[in-house]
Amino acid sequence: MLTAPGLCWLCRMPLALPRSGICSICRRTVRLTESVCPQCGLPAASPLLPCGRCLQKPPPWQRLVAVSAYAPPLSTLIHQLKFSRRPELAAALARLQLLAILDARRTTRLVLPDRIVSVPLYSRRQWQRGFNQSDLLCRPLARWLGCRYASNTLTRIRPALTQHFLSARRRRSNLKNAFRLELPLDGLHMAIVDDVVTTGSTVAEITRLLLQGGAATVQVWCLCRTL
Repeated sequence: MLTAPGLCWLCRMPLALPRSGICSICRRTVRLTESVCPQCGLPAASPLLPCGRCLQKPPPWQRLVAVSAYAPPLSTLIHQLKFSRRPELAAALARLQLLAILDARRTTRLVLPDRIVSVPLYSRRQWQRGFNQSDLLCRPLARWLGCRYASNTLTRIRPALTQHFLSARRRRSNLKNAFRLELPLDGLHMAIVDDVVTTGSTVAEITRLLLQGGAATVQVWCLCRTL
């Protein structure tokens, strides 16, 4: 789906601020419409307190911020970014993440991290795609929020099967020892930036690696959370 510069990616109407990519009316449709747990990001009674699942068996990260559930129109834009080679969509999608993060700061006192980290692709996969979508999201977010970002913080040291078609158990085993930490993180507060969190296996594996490497806390920032 091509669009002329200065038009909303969704409704094709002219933008008051061309760089925003998505108009203010469409932005209102791209958001979570139900209460979710601030830690796991799944439906919960309160958006301020951990849910029963997290009280019994919390994920390794401390906070999760998502723009919306995995559904159109946002899921359509993510699919175009990744599989139709549309890196120009990344800035508009990162702006949606920015708005979700700022809203979480206002409503739930989210504390900004010291450094953000992208989810690395295996070298062959990145060569085939031409870019890493997580890296494209991190770059503007780091600038807008004043967080440090180094694209070489993590590397993916072995390929893995596509997560899309695997069970939760297979996803966990598929990612074991797939990443390597390249930089020291002593006492730093970190945030992992990803496009979609489904079972959470990928960000959980990275979180454990960051904590083992000395990170103090880890957040997860994603565009979509599968509810």
